[in-house]
Amino acid sequence: MAKRMGRRALSQPAEQLAPELLGKLLCRRTDKGIFKYRIMETECYCGEEDTACHASKGKTQRTKVLYEKGGTSYIYLCYGMHALFNVVSGKEGHPEAVLIRGVEGYNGPGKLTRAMEIDRTLNEEDMTISRKLWLEDDGYRPEYVRAKRVGIDYATREYRDILWRFIVDDGKYKPVK
Repeated sequence: MAKRMGRRALSQPAEQLAPELLGKLLCRRTDKGIFKYRIMETECYCGEEDTACHASKGKTQRTKVLYEKGGTSYIYLCYGMHALFNVVSGKEGHPEAVLIRGVEGYNGPGKLTRAMEIDRTLNEEDMTISRKLWLEDDGYRPEYVRAKRVGIDYATREYRDILWRFIVDDGKYKPVK
């Protein structure tokens, strides 16, 4: 039986949480019912020192949510059209987050948010108590591979080359390159 993930689990450092979220269920309640999709791909972003992290320039109106408690949602607009969903992680005051890049059936962060009706109205949602957006653990622990993060050409070489992308290795899931 699946259990909602709580604050302790979601407050782990992003580098630990990102692979642990693989296989968990991303849950979204809408007028159409409850969607539940298994997480297949994640990326982590770790603090102001990580030049790929939105908080690398410090705390701003946009990035203040990254400094919140683990388990808070961070949803931002990419290219002015795609809502991308992140789980804030780590200790409150230190900006870290895990981008959910793919779920079963949707291999891209914009595709999954569109399918699950996740938009910026859910930014800063406390997923440990929310009735709209949460994560569940049903005990499934998939094998995974690590890779470089994508879409971060602006970051320094050190942070472009780090293996902070985690992908379920089940032979069926096809990540976007």
